[in-house]
Amino acid sequence: MHPEKKYMLAAIRSALKGVSKKEGGPFGAVIVDKNGHILSTAHNTVWKDTNPTAHAEVNAIRKACKKLGSINLSGCTIYSTTEPCPMCFSAIHWARIGTIVYGASIEDAAKYGFNEMKVKNTTLKRLGKLRITIISDFMREDSLKLFRVWKNTKGRPY
Repeated sequence: MHPEKKYMLAAIRSALKGVSKKEGGPFGAVIVDKNGHILSTAHNTVWKDTNPTAHAEVNAIRKACKKLGSINLSGCTIYSTTEPCPMCFSAIHWARIGTIVYGASIEDAAKYGFNEMKVKNTTLKRLGKLRITIISDFMREDSLKLFRVWKNTKGRPY
């Protein structure tokens, strides 16, 4: 299996875990260091934590930083089942993560009722004059399935 698929599958499994526990939306994230080691895996816990900032990407960043004892995640890549929202994109920038790989788009999340700010990562990159690498639509169909599973569990959007 191609390593990138392994990382995205770990993010998808984490999202499914969160959906099954009704802890939040159908979102998962994995942070990988420059040597290909998984630093953290997380899912959305908005409902569990009663915290609108408990997105998968933010949760993964918190775990990775704690593990490394640093707020600097330079050289890392984040795999996210859905395009990071502007809040998560900003957190990724502040953590100095160099690459974002995502599956479904912000527009896909909005179609399922999530209150998304429809601002693309590429727009945020351009406006911020950032060097971050963005890889979109990676394993998109697998990521879209998460929304259908979540909907079948009668999950609540936010």
